[in-house]
Amino acid sequence: MIRLPKAKINLGLRILRRRTDGYHDIETLLLPIPLRDALEVLPSDGEMKYDFGDWGEPSEDNLVVRAYHMVKEVNPELPPVEIILRKRIPTGAGLGGGSSDASNMLLLLDELFELKMSYHEMHQMATRLGADCPFFLRDEPQLAEGIGEKLSPFPLNLEGKVLTLLHSDLHISTAEAYGGVVPSEAGPSLREVLAGPIEEWRGTLYNAFEPHIFQRYPMLAHGKEQLYRAGATYAAMSGSGSTLFALSNAPLLLSDWKGTQQTYTL
Repeated sequence: MIRLPKAKINLGLRILRRRTDGYHDIETLLLPIPLRDALEVLPSDGEMKYDFGDWGEPSEDNLVVRAYHMVKEVNPELPPVEIILRKRIPTGAGLGGGSSDASNMLLLLDELFELKMSYHEMHQMATRLGADCPFFLRDEPQLAEGIGEKLSPFPLNLEGKVLTLLHSDLHISTAEAYGGVVPSEAGPSLREVLAGPIEEWRGTLYNAFEPHIFQRYPMLAHGKEQLYRAGATYAAMSGSGSTLFALSNAPLLLSDWKGTQQTYTL
């Protein structure tokens, strides 16, 4: 059985406050996008098998492997499986690839072995795997609050818009991203900003990680400027970076971006 885990982008990302448990309360709109990995699960012949392609043999800390063991904790009869993963979503890029793979592993196991787990059960497991993971249990735009686990569907129609993704070789860890952020509750909520037309998002819909990340990595600031010069209606960094994205009415032509560029129609 195969699933194609989607990547996501963040439309706005507010870091509201630091919590007593060391995490941060955030507010962000998570949007699934057409960039996908491929994840296949097959019954095995008595032992766990892994085929992660160029990624090599996974460790027990791999989110997909951890997802399998979480399901087995509550379903001891779960048999060994063969897990085949092919990555197209870059890691450390703010696109949630690892989180998406893990949540899709939960969904695959539930469907393949008819476990009949509830959404609530899988949500709890996904939250233990990572703050982004619960979002990928449903394929729809969702407003994420709390540490990212409090989700609510959000009506957002971007059909026909062109999505441009700019990737670089930069790998920005979550610790690095949060290490320089300044929490703030000032300004309008995302609900207010996103209720307005996309033409008004520039300057009001912001990613709180951008100021210090762009200062540390000027090529990202330059990339965002390039996107606007090429005709983007809205451009930003996704999550904690380093992927930049743009929404536009037509494909964008960038002449001097040093990384890779991908284009999709939403």
